[in-house]
This record gives sequence, C-alpha cells and structure tokens, in this order.
Amino acid sequence: MADKQVFFDHITAGNTFKGDSITMGAAMLDGETITNALVKIPLKTLNRHGLIAGATGTGKTKTLQVLAENLSEKGIPVLLMDMKGDLSGIAQPSPGHPKIDERHEKIGIPFEAKKFPVEILSLSEQKGVRMRATVSEFGPVLLSRIMDLSETQSGIVSVIFKYCDDNKLPLLDLKDFKKILQYSTDEGKAELAKDYGRISTTSTGAILRKVVELEQQGGDLFFGEKSFDTDDLLRIDENGMGYINILRLTDIQDRPKLFSTFMLSLLAEIYATFPEQGDSGRPELVIFIDEAHLIFKEASKALLSQIESIVKLIRSKGVGLYFVTQNPTDVPDAVLSQLGLKVQHALRAFTAKDRKAIKLTAENYPLSDYYKTDEVLTSLGIGEALVSALNEKGIPTPLAATMLRAPMSRMDILEDHELKDLTDNSRLIKKYNEEIDRESAYELLNKKIEIAEKEEAKEKAKKEREAANRSSSRRTSSRRRSTRQSTLVKTLTSPTVIRSVLGILGKMMR
Repeated sequence: MADKQVFFDHITAGNTFKGDSITMGAAMLDGETITNALVKIPLKTLNRHGLIAGATGTGKTKTLQVLAENLSEKGIPVLLMDMKGDLSGIAQPSPGHPKIDERHEKIGIPFEAKKFPVEILSLSEQKGVRMRATVSEFGPVLLSRIMDLSETQSGIVSVIFKYCDDNKLPLLDLKDFKKILQYSTDEGKAELAKDYGRISTTSTGAILRKVVELEQQGGDLFFGEKSFDTDDLLRIDENGMGYINILRLTDIQDRPKLFSTFMLSLLAEIYATFPEQGDSGRPELVIFIDEAHLIFKEASKALLSQIESIVKLIRSKGVGLYFVTQNPTDVPDAVLSQLGLKVQHALRAFTAKDRKAIKLTAENYPLSDYYKTDEVLTSLGIGEALVSALNEKGIPTPLAATMLRAPMSRMDILEDHELKDLTDNSRLIKKYNEEIDRESAYELLNKKIEIAEKEEAKEKAKKEREAANRSSSRRTSSRRRSTRQSTLVKTLTSPTVIRSVLGILGKMMR
C-alpha cells in the first residue's frame, strides 16, 4: 500500500498552476478519498479538447454538467449538445442532499447550490432558439462531404454554386438547391453548358437523391433563414457568468446525418468567423458533444477527415471540443490523439472483447506508480473517474482516480412551466424564431423559366400567325387565279362569243 502523504504531495504538486483552474474533485488511493488532494484542470489548456467516457450509468452526464457549471462561473460560455434531454436542469439550483454533503466533505470543498444562465436551442420544432444556416453559407465542399458525393458530383455542386454566385441567385434552403439542380439539366441546360460545361443528367439525379435523403432527416428545417450568428454563443450575463447554451437533440437521435450536418456547419462557421486568440490563458468557448459516437458511426472517410481537420485547427480560435461517449474506441484514433483532457469513468468487462478494449483504453493514460489502470477502470464507482489533463506547459498531470464533485445545479430536467418561462424570456427566440422565406434561387429561377416560357409562347404565336398569313396569301392568290380563269372561261363560252366564232367559221367555209 502506498504512503498517503507521499501520494498527497504527488497529486498536489502535479495540480498546482500559476493561472486559474477548475477543481474536479479529490484523488483516491486504494478506494479511499484523500481529502484536499484536489484534482484540477488549468483554464489555459481547456482549448486542447477532451474526452469524457464510460459505461452507461457511471456519471458521464454529471461530469459534463460539473465542467459546464465551473466554466460558466469563470465567465466562459458553453455549448452543450443534449441528446438525452437531461441537462436543462442547469437553469435551476440543486435541491441538495445529505449524500452530496457527505461527498463534498470527503473531497474537502464546500457544496454550494446555484443556478446558471441558460439558453435553450433547437434544430427542429421543439421549444428553443431555432438554429439555421443557409446553403450558401454551408458552401459546396462541406455540402458535398455531408452528402458523401463522388469527385464528379462534387465538381457539379461547385459549378452550380459558381453559377448562382455569378447570376446573383441566393441559395438559402434545400428547395433552392433542388431547383437549380433541375434547372441545370432542363431549361438552363444550354445556358450552363455554354459557360460552365455540360452537366450530366445522371449525376444531377444522383445528387438530387442525396438531397432528398438529407431532407428526410430534417435538413429542410435546418437550412434556411434567419442564419444563426455564432457570436450569440459568447454571451455573458449581468453577473459575469457565461451562458450555457443547451442544444436539445432528443428528437434527432435517429438522424445522425442532420446532427453531423449541423455540427460541421457550426464548427466551420466558428473557425471562419472567430479571431485568432493567441495565448490568452482561457478559452473563448467550450463545446460538449454528448453521444459523440453518433457522429462517427455513419461518417464517410471524407467527413471524418473534415472533423479531424477542424479539431486540429479550431484550437487556435480559443475553442475547446469535448466528446462524450461510452467507449474511447468510439472516437477515431486521429481525433483521440488530439484530446488533452481525459475523464474516464468505469468500463464493464462482460466479454473477452470488453477486456481487450479495457486494456487498450488503459494504454491511453500516463503510467502511474499508484494504479494498475486496467484494474481501476473496472472498479470505479458512480461519480468516480480517472482524470488526466495537461498542465500549463502541455505536460500530462499525474493520473488520478478521482472522487468527482457534485453539480451545483439540479440533476434533472426542467418542468414544462419552467421551460416555458425560460423560453418566453429569451431574447434570442425573438431574434431567430421568425421564419423568413425571401426571394431566392427557387423564386428567381421560376420567374426566369416563366419569362422564357412566355417568350417561347410569343415566338410560337408569332410563327403561327406568319404561317396563317402565308396560308391566307396562298388561298387569296389561288382564288384570284381561279377567278381569272373562271372569267375567261365564261367569256369564251358565252353565247355571243360562240355565235361570233361560228359566224366567222361559216364565212370561211363559204
């Protein structure tokens, strides 16, 4: 058994930072909590991303809640992607409990019940601020990757975006994009072929089917106006606390394509619009992605590559990404290697495959003289986790089995009336929940087609008139000829002429 004082000094030395930090709880040794051996995370390295993993029911969501609360308290805004719908209680203080007091006494920090400023967001028709983006903002590259298009099909999408830019045709929603696809191989086929090259009907048909698939997953609700301004995720309330923005995703769990679409669009927009932060000592925004396996499970290689690129680059904008999932193997190695903070709750070893996964997971953590990591992973209780962060120099802090602090806010959902009060008082709902359907590519192309059809109808009518006039002229001419011939015949066959001719012939015969 290790010496407790030596262990205490080891943990304390490894968790002493110059700058501000978040206290996660107290370290444990041989199953016993070492009071005041506090495990901390420096704010400076929270933009290095992280992972919260563990089996169902081990406390991942509460760990996420603790981190979000402490960030908000430090004036750092947070975005939570709430798949299970159990995070809205952050808007109300914890009712408290004797077991919470007992836990905090062991940790060595007082418990304080507190509520936090919350904004409820939605991608669908659920209550909350509607988050949307236009097709134009999404761009041809990201749209092609989301739909898993071939190189040829992606080229066609780029051509269509270029045509719309050149002709001032706004691509706002999916009906705009579908309309221009149809137009490019029908009424506008010759026009596009002249300036941009021939577009294959087979390829546009395949793209159209992918768009319909995206619509069926709810993409028609996401694409459109008014576009969400990412600066609205950075709000601080009057008390200096960062807003906790909770995106409710309970109704799109079975639509991973829509979730991936939104997430990549948001991260790309953040990367494009946020300024470079430099070494500021604290993140600008921290994003928690619950049930992260839903993103990676059905993602194409192109999509995974895009996610990996964004994870690497967005750190410089002061944004931290935290993936919450059941098993670290749910996250691709290329992404996992970029994550600085790891909070690993208990894993269950029911099968040989499970035991193998646990051994692999244990190898992702720093070596420790105090723990056999693979054994600890199966013996952690609810609300306990292995924690390894990066210190201010980017070096991993000592691995610590940690008794985690309890959330300060309610560990449950809001009642319906509480949710209604929250949304009724939201400034952002008034800003974003009005549906706008201004004139865009769909309407402009319909007008263009209508004008072309009218011109075509006029031309056809003109040709018909000219044909009718020519036909009328021929009939008139024919009647004139017929009349002249008739007059001549009548004259020649009149009795007077006949008598005259017969008289002349008679004289000649005599």
